[in-house]
Amino acid sequence: MRPQRLIPQADRHDHENRPAAVKAIIQDRYGASNVLNLREIERPAAGPGTVLVRVRAAAVNAHDWHIMRGDPYFIRLTAGLRRPRDRIRGRDFSGQVESVGPGGSTLRPGDEVFGETAGTFAEYLSVPEEQLAPKPANLTFEQAAAVPLAANAALLGLRDLGRVRPGQAVLINGAAGGVGTFAVQIAKALGAEVTAVCSAGNADLVRSIGADHVVDYASADFTTGGPRYDLILDLVANRSLAHYRRALTPQGTLVLSGGGGGRWFGPVGLILRAIVVSPLVRQALRPLAVQPRRENLLTLTELIEAGQITPVIDRTYPLAEAPAAIRYVESRHARAKVVITVP
Repeated sequence: MRPQRLIPQADRHDHENRPAAVKAIIQDRYGASNVLNLREIERPAAGPGTVLVRVRAAAVNAHDWHIMRGDPYFIRLTAGLRRPRDRIRGRDFSGQVESVGPGGSTLRPGDEVFGETAGTFAEYLSVPEEQLAPKPANLTFEQAAAVPLAANAALLGLRDLGRVRPGQAVLINGAAGGVGTFAVQIAKALGAEVTAVCSAGNADLVRSIGADHVVDYASADFTTGGPRYDLILDLVANRSLAHYRRALTPQGTLVLSGGGGGRWFGPVGLILRAIVVSPLVRQALRPLAVQPRRENLLTLTELIEAGQITPVIDRTYPLAEAPAAIRYVESRHARAKVVITVP
């Protein structure tokens, strides 16, 4: 996505010279949600290999509040030391093709699409064509926007890194969150027996999407004295590496993604320890690094249209209330996905 130019104040009073303007959620510095503002930017255009999309919905992810705050501080090495390089928040979206850049394309104006790229909390978005796919026919725009980042992370963690096979015992730690709700469903689609770790209040939710067993993290510790698992997909980083390994079978796999940790390094310390220890043990200890992949969107579409995956949405907010939506996700009280609508 090319950088967006804010429209100067003077242009707003000069109708004849005013560039085509669209609204977006802009961030100029790190901080709490008050650093996010609905502002006008110059409307992007479709260039070679890119598609201009009229955004209809975008999902909120933990990534958004981490970048908003620059927390953990470690991420500022890539996101920008003093201020975020990408000034528009948001990572995934659904919408309609407005125009297609030069070069061959199977897409046409009006086509409904979804995908993942930077800067999706905006009315219009220029996105590389390889980072989007046709929207699943049986989903609304709001449901489709909830899919790309979270479901792709779950698919990579379970299928690619975890190599889940039918009949294996899989535990999802953080099963009621955005990635977790997709992970429960994808693990079931891959034939696993799924144990979901979440709060007691979310037990019915995770059972409704396919969990075979539920562990209330407030009253039980899945790493102590219980069954062992062929795969643990950890989404909260709230145990030590030794505790996770204790809950694995001798040749089990631990996939680590995001979660807690300190203000400086977050879960990076746990992930680095896993990388160092992994060559020395029979268990596989693998970090989850997520990149947008069109082929994964197509795989997820097949699962969705076959009825094996259904996005779970907690709340929706209009674009102007995106700061409130991010605050809600940051509070860690959200269940499954929170979606921004762009009317």
